[in-house]
Order: sequence, then structure tokens, then C-alpha cells
Amino acid sequence: MQHGPAPLLPHLHVRQDRGYTVLEFHGEIDIAAAAEIVPYLDAVTEAAAPRVVIDLTPVTFFDCSGLRLLYRARRRVLDRGGRLHLVCSHPLTLRMLRLTGLARLLPPRPTLDAALERPEAASGSL
Repeated sequence: MQHGPAPLLPHLHVRQDRGYTVLEFHGEIDIAAAAEIVPYLDAVTEAAAPRVVIDLTPVTFFDCSGLRLLYRARRRVLDRGGRLHLVCSHPLTLRMLRLTGLARLLPPRPTLDAALERPEAASGSL
């Protein structure tokens, strides 16, 4: 992946933190937002052993398009021997993650600090 300036997108902010690329989703994550995010998600997860955090803290709405993004990220990171963390504290989104079984595959943490302090809880380390 080329390391240029982070994209200026309404639904995605990208930054580096403690050796991880943090994809911070914003606002309503629906089919239109997912189409905007997927090229950046793919770019971040194309390298060998990617280290990625997806932070859903600023999300106000999250539908099945958002779930597909999480499954896609998890598959791509695992296929390349990387690590993926998820940050989420919104009750409805957490419920969706539990109902779909994704919470077992990608355990959400309430804060970025909590996610990065527990590397053994990352997807791909099981």
C-alpha cells in the first residue's frame, strides 16, 4: 500500500497508532458509505501481515453493508497473516455483532486503548 496522505472522506478517517492502521468509520455506514470505504479497506489489507483497527465509535447507523465490510476485513487480514482489532461501544451495533456471530470472530473492545492493550484478543490470533 502506498503511504500518502490519509483520505478526506465523510465516512472514513485513516491514521496510524502504535504500529496499526486505524480505519475510523463515521456517520451512517450503509451501502453508499461501504462503497466509499471498500477501496481503502482493501488497500490497507493488501500487504503481508497487515495490522488494522476498525473503530466504529463515531458511527451513528450501521447496517448489513457495514457487517460485510467487517467480514471482508477479517478475511483479508487472516488470509495475509495479520491482526485485526475492532472498537465498538454502541449498544445496537454490539447487538448486531452478537446476533450475527461476528462478536465471537472479532471481539469488540470499548476503546482504542482497550483494543491495542490486548493483542491476544485480535482476530487472527486464535
